[in-house]
Amino acid sequence: MSEQISDRVGLPGLIERLKGLVPAKFRRGVAVVPVVRLSGVIGAVTPLRPGMSLAGVAKTLERAFGTKNAKAVALVINSPGGSPVQSRQIYLRIRQLAAEKNLPVLVFVEDVAASGGYMIACAGDEIFCDPSSILGSIGVVGGTFGFQELIKKIGVERRLYTAGVHKATLDPFLPENPDDVARIKALQREIHAIFIALVKQSRGSRLKGADDTLFTGEYWAGETSVSLGLADAVGDLRSTLRTRYGDKVLTPVIAPASGMLSGLLGRRSPGAGSMGALDGFGGLPDELISALETRAIWAKFGF
Repeated sequence: MSEQISDRVGLPGLIERLKGLVPAKFRRGVAVVPVVRLSGVIGAVTPLRPGMSLAGVAKTLERAFGTKNAKAVALVINSPGGSPVQSRQIYLRIRQLAAEKNLPVLVFVEDVAASGGYMIACAGDEIFCDPSSILGSIGVVGGTFGFQELIKKIGVERRLYTAGVHKATLDPFLPENPDDVARIKALQREIHAIFIALVKQSRGSRLKGADDTLFTGEYWAGETSVSLGLADAVGDLRSTLRTRYGDKVLTPVIAPASGMLSGLLGRRSPGAGSMGALDGFGGLPDELISALETRAIWAKFGF
């Protein structure tokens, strides 16, 4: 039988037919650039509705960097920021994997890569954005409320017991203490310095703006971000990858695994739906507050 096939199509033709049975991404000479989407607020939102975190994206990143025949890894980022710790940990993991696999990282910003979202974007060897994308917001913010007058008005007495002079720093039911504010601002300056150092290390000589422009917490649209060196070029994923790796480049999307347990708990992939915390929980106070806070973070950038 094999002799008959060989006679009809010849050995070269048979080899070509067998090659056709191999999935494209496993064929030699085919450029593959796996794509990972990193979207949403970074850090804890609520226990049942986690935001983007290293724990949530680590496996997905490892799968992307382990893709056979990969020429690079593309990250699509759409995040207004959040936890500086989780942002930096995700940044570090991306750089570690890039070094281990010797693969370039190409970042494509969608609507926004601001604050912690921009910190993650800095993990890219190159950053591309849309003209209407928003980038930057290199700063640190924190806030609370003051309810001391309200509880007086409704006749509630605050009883708070602590061990440690500063344990109740910025308690929202006590009058604001200037010493507490000074300590918080000192902490913010320290975190801000870490953020600035990361951006300078990552972007290097590509940064064109002065420090008192780039690091004030301000943010800019795509074209201005490129002129300031916060991004490298305006460009979309499909066109950029085809120009660089050819029209037949494969761009498999590496999505987080979804299991039965996560479905039962109502979890979504990191960052899915900024108002998702309201779904199915009957408007519980902590879920409502978290949803409003998440919405407020996005609203800061007009979304």
